[in-house]
Amino acid sequence: MSGRILVTMDDLEVAVPLNAGLEAGSFQTTLVSSLDDVRAAVRRADPEVVVLTGALHERPTRDLVALAREGGVATLGLLETADHEPSRLAQDLGLTAWMVKPVDPRDVVAVAQRLLERRRLQERTGILGESPAVHEVLVKIEQMAPVTSTLLIEGESGTGKELVAQAIHSLSPRREKPFIAVNCAALPETLLESELFGHEKGAFTGAAERRLGRFELANNGTLFLDEVGEMPPAVQVKLLRVLETRSFFRVGGTQPIRVDVRVIAAANRSLKEAVAMGEFRDDLFYRLNVLSIYLPPLRERRDDVPVLVRRFVKDLSRQHGRQFRGITPEAMQILTDAHWPGNVRQLRNLVESMVVLAPGREIGAADIPREIREGGTRLLPMRVPDTQRDISGQELEFIFRSLVELKMQIDDLRRRFDDTPHPVEVIDVGRAAVVRGGGAAFVRSPDGADTEEDEEARSVLYRSGMRMADVERATIQAALEETDGNRRKAAEQLGIGERTLYRKIKEYGLN
Repeated sequence: MSGRILVTMDDLEVAVPLNAGLEAGSFQTTLVSSLDDVRAAVRRADPEVVVLTGALHERPTRDLVALAREGGVATLGLLETADHEPSRLAQDLGLTAWMVKPVDPRDVVAVAQRLLERRRLQERTGILGESPAVHEVLVKIEQMAPVTSTLLIEGESGTGKELVAQAIHSLSPRREKPFIAVNCAALPETLLESELFGHEKGAFTGAAERRLGRFELANNGTLFLDEVGEMPPAVQVKLLRVLETRSFFRVGGTQPIRVDVRVIAAANRSLKEAVAMGEFRDDLFYRLNVLSIYLPPLRERRDDVPVLVRRFVKDLSRQHGRQFRGITPEAMQILTDAHWPGNVRQLRNLVESMVVLAPGREIGAADIPREIREGGTRLLPMRVPDTQRDISGQELEFIFRSLVELKMQIDDLRRRFDDTPHPVEVIDVGRAAVVRGGGAAFVRSPDGADTEEDEEARSVLYRSGMRMADVERATIQAALEETDGNRRKAAEQLGIGERTLYRKIKEYGLN
């Protein structure tokens, strides 16, 4: 496989033989020695992979990784054996893949080939993102495309279930045959049955002629059943029979019709829970769930938001013929932190409105709709069983899982509240003043000496003139010192997410 690869020369002992090995593997390689060289090479050669041979702790390398991510370029880092927790370093840097030195050039070539295959698969399918969840979906698509087994795709509305189904069809041996999609929630029971299986002339009032159903139209191809969880029970029975016998009758027909169709079903809620609620047949669920893919909501892979935004801006600017300068870092952070109940579809629609309504200028925080800026996290609606009747053990299990999910959502709200800077409140108590802010309390006496209400807060003191940011910085520094620089433990002590802590460390320039 040919491809365009940049190799940094931070470690010449590694870079030179690696460059030779990549060239022997039919790759087009470019050796670069500085960030400026990388920028020039990106503009000139449009690389698909950047291999970082060293200096991963230095700021120019971090800027290089950020530049590559912005351009959708995969990054492969070669880490030193002395690096503490290399996987955590790779995650902090945002690397696509990493290896620990010493490395065999042949192994690096193999990894580079996989990265190129993944990148080209993303370009072909339109499934974008650098998160582990997206990579897992891409791997499953490659594994499941060649076979004919039925497949169930689950995920919230707007996560891209039909896009995944189309990708599997386009990579399968059936790619030259029809891909037919049916939304099971859009039609009533009588029309849905006719839509799927067709009908004979005179089968019902208005049936003036024979009509082929979607199963016949998709013969030798793929049939995509969207929102299959909303299918009426009577149609579920007939669908189960088709999956088992590969034959069916048209409505009003007497002759069986055999078809060769791969069925891919999708649901925007858990079909297992629907089975527990008695709303979906368990035998049909097991028949559909031979293979399965779960698409996580956008709020669970926030690192993919900037990648998606940049791609949408590029595509939609070209589509509408608009010159769009981009989005400020503040606006991008707002989009990254938003809840996105409509997931990728909602994000794309928002970007399209910004491209159309604000051509020729950079989008700032004030240009983002208020409901996105201030909406934050919302609790999602959940289905619960009727409590006016006896509840089965399966339904009790469903209620318990729902309560656990609700608790997780409330915890997410609490974490977001903890991440918001709180004002400092000074309460006059005569001889001393109690200063409260950022979850800590300190006593300031009239002579300027500071004493702590809590012995654990001994290293964080408030003094006149300090801002809330100063208190926050000191608190984070104290937590890092107490945990010997272990960010995970420090984040747990502070009650914030590890990613938030990392952002604060960079913001305050802490070591």
